[in-house]
Amino acid sequence: MKKKIIAVLIAVLLITLCSCTPRNELRIGTAGLGGIYNEFGTALSQLAKDKNDLKIEVRTTAGSAANVRLLSESYLELAVSQADIINDAYYGENSFEKSFKGYSAVAGLYAEACHIVVRADSDIKTVDDLFGKKICVGEEESGSEANAMQILSVFGLNENNITKKNLDYAGAAKALAEKKIDAFFCTVGTKNTVIEELSDKCDISVLSLDNFSISKLISNFKFFTEYTIPANTYKNQKADIKTVGVNSVLLASNKLSEEKVEQITSMIFENADSLQYTVSADLELDEQKAVNGITIPFHKGAAKYYSSKNITVAAE
Repeated sequence: MKKKIIAVLIAVLLITLCSCTPRNELRIGTAGLGGIYNEFGTALSQLAKDKNDLKIEVRTTAGSAANVRLLSESYLELAVSQADIINDAYYGENSFEKSFKGYSAVAGLYAEACHIVVRADSDIKTVDDLFGKKICVGEEESGSEANAMQILSVFGLNENNITKKNLDYAGAAKALAEKKIDAFFCTVGTKNTVIEELSDKCDISVLSLDNFSISKLISNFKFFTEYTIPANTYKNQKADIKTVGVNSVLLASNKLSEEKVEQITSMIFENADSLQYTVSADLELDEQKAVNGITIPFHKGAAKYYSSKNITVAAE
């Protein structure tokens, strides 16, 4: 009898604890430390605290693909992910064997450039030179990994003729500085902190893609756009770097209320300058631009905000 009473008391306590979880506490999935997703998540968390007394806890994850899975499985309420990964996950295409849903779009944030970073003193001048090299393609299930393998495939490179490594941004930069790898891929906003800090430790180069390869990538993968990293973005970078890019998108769980997501959407656009000040990427927080290039439905709360700006979007 005593054991039954204790069991009942424990069950009541657990229910009470669950019911006392703050309704204003949300979790946002970003990516590894040093990336722009993490910068944006941290900036959004601080903004929400300052403006709306809303607690947003930043969760580091493996990146885009992991984020949509975690969001779909209710481990997160908000997440940032690449538009291409979102499309594939939502509709169950390419590397996704099934669809992952339960979330919808809030806003496009900025364009992410596909960086291919090598040491300046290496013999690697083009992507073709990566044949037989040790290459970090990003963390497993990251957008960087997906984009790296897509780019490599256009050059006839794959796991049979390169040595593939999976590391986060900071780990990749450290490994390149120590000559443990020959190159690393990362799909991030320009002026990336990890790359900038790496350039202080050793001279680096970011590879350009030729026009034919860019055209082929855009033709084969519709989410890619041509992207130019301007000269002097990174230390000793004297010329423009031609590459491809994809858009990053803020997502919200469909379990979040229309009111809450409208509040978050409004907060982002009304404080665009403040967010830009703390995020190193060039945010594109213009309402019209923020709804372009997104292939999944928008959250009803976001759609309500856009409607107030005379912008119509398809809602979940």
